[in-house]
Amino acid sequence: MASSKEWFETVAEAQRRAKRRLPKSVYLALVAGAERGLTLEDNVNAFSELGFRPHIADLPQHREQSTTVLGQDISFPVIISPTGVQAVNPDGEVAVARAAAAAGTAMGLSSFASKPIEEVAAANPKVFFQMYWVGGKDRLLQRAERARSAGAKALIITLDWTFAHRRDWGSPFIPERLDLKAMLKFAPEGIVRPRWLLDFAKSGKLPDLSTPNLAAPGEQAPTFFGAYGEWMGTPLPTWDDVKWLRDEWGGPFMVKGIMHPDDARRAVDIGATAISVSNHGGNNLDGTPASIRALPAVVDAVGDQIEVLLDGGIRRGSDVVKALALGAKAVMIGRAYLWGMAASGERGVANVLEILKSGVDEALLGLGRGSIHDLVREDLIIPDGFTKAAPAPRQSGATPS
Repeated sequence: MASSKEWFETVAEAQRRAKRRLPKSVYLALVAGAERGLTLEDNVNAFSELGFRPHIADLPQHREQSTTVLGQDISFPVIISPTGVQAVNPDGEVAVARAAAAAGTAMGLSSFASKPIEEVAAANPKVFFQMYWVGGKDRLLQRAERARSAGAKALIITLDWTFAHRRDWGSPFIPERLDLKAMLKFAPEGIVRPRWLLDFAKSGKLPDLSTPNLAAPGEQAPTFFGAYGEWMGTPLPTWDDVKWLRDEWGGPFMVKGIMHPDDARRAVDIGATAISVSNHGGNNLDGTPASIRALPAVVDAVGDQIEVLLDGGIRRGSDVVKALALGAKAVMIGRAYLWGMAASGERGVANVLEILKSGVDEALLGLGRGSIHDLVREDLIIPDGFTKAAPAPRQSGATPS
C-alpha cells in the first residue's frame, strides 16, 4: 500500500509528517539525544549492520506473533515504551492506550505522563506503570499503590539516567508552564504549524506540562521541571532499595536501563520478572553502545532466568525480528509511536503499530519461520565486533585493571 493522506507506510514517513506538523521546539524534543548524540545514532544504525539468512521454499503459510510479557498476553512482540509529558496531541497517552489496545498489545505509562493512570488504564487494561526513583519511600509506595488501584498489571522502574541533558546542537526551549510569557515566545512556531495549534484549540486545552501521576492525594500536580528537580535531588537507589520496591509491589516487575550483564544478574538476584536492555533512547551517558549491541551478552548471562526486552532504535518490523533472534522476548518503542501520534493522532499510532506488525510477518516469511519463538541467532549475519560486549565480571578479590 502506497502512502496516502490517511496512511503512511514507513516510520520514516511518520517522522517526516511529524516534523511538518509540530512546532520546531516540540519536534526537537522528540529527536534529541544527550551531548553529541553518538548513542542516539548508534541505536538506529546498529540494526543496519545485521543481515538476514533467508530461505526461499517450504515457507510457512501462517506466522505466529503472539507472546506473553509480564504476565500479559500480547498479539505481537511490540510494547509501547513509557515516555514523558506528551505535547504532540491533545489526547496524549489516552490516545496511545486506545491504539495499543486495538492492536492487542500493552502500554508502558510514564510517571511523568500528561494523563493520569486512571484514564489510561480505562482505555487499555494492559498498562505497566513506570516509575523513576523520585522522592522518599513513602512517596514511591503511594504512587505504586495508586497504580495498582487503577489496574496497572506491572511496575517498571527506570534506572538508566545520568542527567546528561547537554546537547552539542543546543536544547529546545521547554517552558516551566504555558503561561502568557511562554505562549508569546512560542507564538511564531505555532503560527507556522497551524494544524498542531488547531488540534489543541479544538480540544479547548493547552499542552499540559504537568505530571498528574506524581501528585499526592489533594496536591496539585507538579510541573515537569518541578518533578525533574525532585528526581535530581533524590539520593540514588541501591540494589537493596530496588529489591525493597519489588517486594512491596509483589507483582510483575521490570528493571529498565540494563546495558551490562552484571546489572542483569543483579536484577535476577532481586527477583525482577523482566529487564529492558536500554540506554534511555540515547538520552543517557553518550558513547554508550546501541542497546542491540548489548543484548546478546545480557541474554547469554540471564536469558534463561528472566524475561529480556529491548528498547532503542526500533524503526521497522525487521528490527524487531533482529532483536528477537538475538534473544529478546519483545521490544518497546518510543519515538516511532510519538511520530505517528504527531502525524495523525490515535490513527497514526495504530498506523505505526500495523507497520511494525506487518514488517515482523514479512521477515518471518523470508526467514522461513512459522513463529517468533522459532527465531535463533543463526537467522542473522552478525559481523565481527558487532556486540562490543562488556568484559566478563572480575572474580571475587581480583584487582581491577
